Amino acid sequence: MLLLVALLAAGVYYALTRFVFSGDSKPSDYEGAGTTSVTVEIPEGATGTQIADALVAKDVVATKQAFINVLAVNPEGTNIQPGTYELKLKMSANAALAALLDTANRVDVGITIPEGFRLSQLQERLKTRGGYTEAEVQAAFANPEAIGLPVEANGNAEGWIAPGTYQQKPDEPVESFVKSMIQRRIEQLDSLSVPSEQRQALLIKASILEREVNIDKYLPKVARVIENRLDPERGKEVLNKLQMDSTVAYAAGRTSGIPTADELKIDSPYNTYLHAGLPPTPIAFPGTGAIKAVLNPEAGNWLYFVSVNLNTGETVFVDTYDQFKEAKNQLKQFCESNPESC
Repeated sequence: MLLLVALLAAGVYYALTRFVFSGDSKPSDYEGAGTTSVTVEIPEGATGTQIADALVAKDVVATKQAFINVLAVNPEGTNIQPGTYELKLKMSANAALAALLDTANRVDVGITIPEGFRLSQLQERLKTRGGYTEAEVQAAFANPEAIGLPVEANGNAEGWIAPGTYQQKPDEPVESFVKSMIQRRIEQLDSLSVPSEQRQALLIKASILEREVNIDKYLPKVARVIENRLDPERGKEVLNKLQMDSTVAYAAGRTSGIPTADELKIDSPYNTYLHAGLPPTPIAFPGTGAIKAVLNPEAGNWLYFVSVNLNTGETVFVDTYDQFKEAKNQLKQFCESNPESC
């Protein structure tokens, strides 16, 4: 996310008109490319003034105004990315801006967590991309307090990491790094006004959506299917069982593919073909779209859904088991005509 340089804030605007447009003498500025190395962190969402403050605090630039003036005449300044940079002491404001726009000066590591990723996949990425050891990773997740995991997660971070890209600071402890990921999820749920006692169930449902649905427009409909199946009255036809393949795949330790006949018999609380209600934890890290769909499911009486065209993702939603069998026949016909897609 690009940092928005708030140069038109009242105080900054006054300073610009005073130093740039009124003819007053320019503020003091260092000359040249600087001396010894120093690291500077640019927070996400930092304004131009905040970036200038960070540079002055580390003696990278002489004054805040020198850097603000350079930003005012350099449109590229809006492209500064959040992260940790290796800069120089006593740089000119122009040199400092150029260094911040050069990604070669970034000394943090960007780790991306996709929507639908699982905790086990994140832990592996922390080792392969983050450079942490197996022992460090396991110790971090064994300490919920150290990683900022809310009590409603019941000690399990599955689902509580917000998908996105995170910048790993040099020598950052794994606990601190993971805590930033969980904090982003908490802030997301706060922004959606989700009560703390409802968050775990919300993330469980959203994680199932994330793994079941490949086309965003179907998210609210599948969210309604989940609610209908869990409803004490509406879900009687299916014995309040979700019967979602994604949960069985989680129980089997797989991240893709259709469950086998043997896997459908796995005696696991995550096997929603055998057990009614929700699984005990989320099964993946859901994105914002899935979460919003759970909060606002589409109106309908559907209990079943079937993808009837695996090329386009076209999906049929139906209310009864007989209609479900008809939809399954549509899928069978598609596969007979398009064996390469099935």
